[in-house]
Amino acid sequence: MMQMDRIPFLEEYEKLIVRMNTPRVMIDNAGCVDATRIMIDSARKDGILLEAVQVLTDLNLSIRKGYVSSDGRWNMDVFHVTNLDGKKLTDHSIINCIEQSLGAIHSTRSKSINGMTALELTGTDRVGLLSEVFAVLSDLNCDVVESKVWTHNGRIAAIIQLKDCDSGNPIEDSQKIDRIEGRLRNVLKGDNDIRSAKTSVSLAVTHTERRLHQMMFADRDYARTPIIKTSGRYTPLISVQNCLEKEYSVVSIQVKDRAKLLFDVVCTLTDMQYVVFHATINTTEDGAYLEFFIRHIDGSPISSEAEKQRVIMCLRAAIERRASEGVRLELFKPDKPGLLADVTRTFRENAINVTQAEISTTVGMALNIFYVTDAIGNPVDSRVVDSVMQRIGSAYLRVKEQPLMYSQKEDNDEQNTSSLGAAVLVSLGSLLRRNLYNMGLIKSFS
Repeated sequence: MMQMDRIPFLEEYEKLIVRMNTPRVMIDNAGCVDATRIMIDSARKDGILLEAVQVLTDLNLSIRKGYVSSDGRWNMDVFHVTNLDGKKLTDHSIINCIEQSLGAIHSTRSKSINGMTALELTGTDRVGLLSEVFAVLSDLNCDVVESKVWTHNGRIAAIIQLKDCDSGNPIEDSQKIDRIEGRLRNVLKGDNDIRSAKTSVSLAVTHTERRLHQMMFADRDYARTPIIKTSGRYTPLISVQNCLEKEYSVVSIQVKDRAKLLFDVVCTLTDMQYVVFHATINTTEDGAYLEFFIRHIDGSPISSEAEKQRVIMCLRAAIERRASEGVRLELFKPDKPGLLADVTRTFRENAINVTQAEISTTVGMALNIFYVTDAIGNPVDSRVVDSVMQRIGSAYLRVKEQPLMYSQKEDNDEQNTSSLGAAVLVSLGSLLRRNLYNMGLIKSFS
């Protein structure tokens, strides 16, 4: 009889555990004038902030403001978000998708690559390198289905998802995989990258953009000297201070706002084994202001000046990796074997360097996005762009203007960068003290 009585108790206990580990998601369109407010109340878990930001970012939502607070074993995240047009979310299918996705972030979910072979590459960047990579894959009868390529500080990281051209199946022949890796490794080595050029077939499936961050972090791009110059428009101002009273380290960032900025920062802090306990995110027309109260995963704050400088370098690299330098070219064309090799060869023959690429194919059509500069990082001459468009086909290749949020006030930003520096550090210090006081971490704001 006693054993029978325990069954309902065990069922209720299991339900309690499920409720405790299932985030409570609330979406409010009335409480904020110009954004949709998303509140996530959940049991504390390492990496929970990154998972939430990743969900919102993957749904192409812009995070305008955010507040993160951890109290013991519980976590509350609040985000003010808009769609890409800067408007509130009114589509019920999107709202339902947000609720379902955020409600499952505590779950262990595996992602498949849908029958593709994932190839990872890192090495020294140079003009024409991407052309050589795609030429090798075309020669080896590999069909590039999807790919993302980042470059930063003279380094390149790429994730390429392949199928066999003839069968349309993943490439599983170990001998062919060895040939692919061997030839690409030779391409990446060039004349002077014998040690750091790497190729591998990935078996563990990770979020693509997080994996690119991890690859570049492991490649130490943050500690390398740039080969191709950048404009500096996206160089962030970062400070790290210690709050000794509560044993937090406080990271403050100001930078021009852009898509996926918060994801890049939180991803890097997480992969560097820091835990975010409190955070404030605010964006304005002038930029983005981010502040994070962090500790090591073992509970200790940052302990040395050298570690502070490493955090600053790594965060700066994470922000700059995705900062799109150059002209954005979009190719929308019927897919065919060797298309990428042909297009990137045309770029190489015109001394155009690809700083970022995003490759995808859908229903027989290739949608490829390239950010390009000249060989030393300057904007490509418009006559060269016109020549390339004519060769590839102006009906298929077009120049995509940068969004206004990235191009407005650019001249003023560049002129005022030096004068802003001191003022920004003062404002960050004031923001730090105010937030410490509001969170009850210090006794006086004055």
